[in-house]
Amino acid sequence: MRRGLSLLLVTAGALGVAACASPVGPPEVTFFAASKSIAAKPTQYCDVKVENCQADPKAAAVLRVPKGQEVTISVDPRIGQTPWQVVFRYRQPDNGRIDGRSEVFAPNKQLAYTLKLPEATSQLETIEVHQFGAAISANTEGGVSFGTRGTWVVSVDDRG
Repeated sequence: MRRGLSLLLVTAGALGVAACASPVGPPEVTFFAASKSIAAKPTQYCDVKVENCQADPKAAAVLRVPKGQEVTISVDPRIGQTPWQVVFRYRQPDNGRIDGRSEVFAPNKQLAYTLKLPEATSQLETIEVHQFGAAISANTEGGVSFGTRGTWVVSVDDRG
């Protein structure tokens, strides 16, 4: 009886420690620019099948990024375990807007990315990190697309 109780207590204790060690809540992404940083919560976060989703439009963060400044993006390891990508928009001096995206980073290969605009006179406007899930759909042009499991959004404050 005593041995069974001891084993039960050890098992319960191990499960309690494991539960405490697990991250709570959805992962965050940290954005660094001009000696400032901000940790962003997801504006959308779904299960791996991209079926059960939670939206929080108020989670969008704001970061001051001067013209031509690079931004370093650091993702939680839970994001880095899956394919992810950086999507962004910037403005040229003539006010033309350009949408861009990084390569898709393979699972377990990369936890950070530095976004550099092509010209020092370009002004970043928005940055999004997209975490892809297991949902796959066929494209009309051929190929497949993966569903976006999570999205972290930063609006850029470009006041000089």
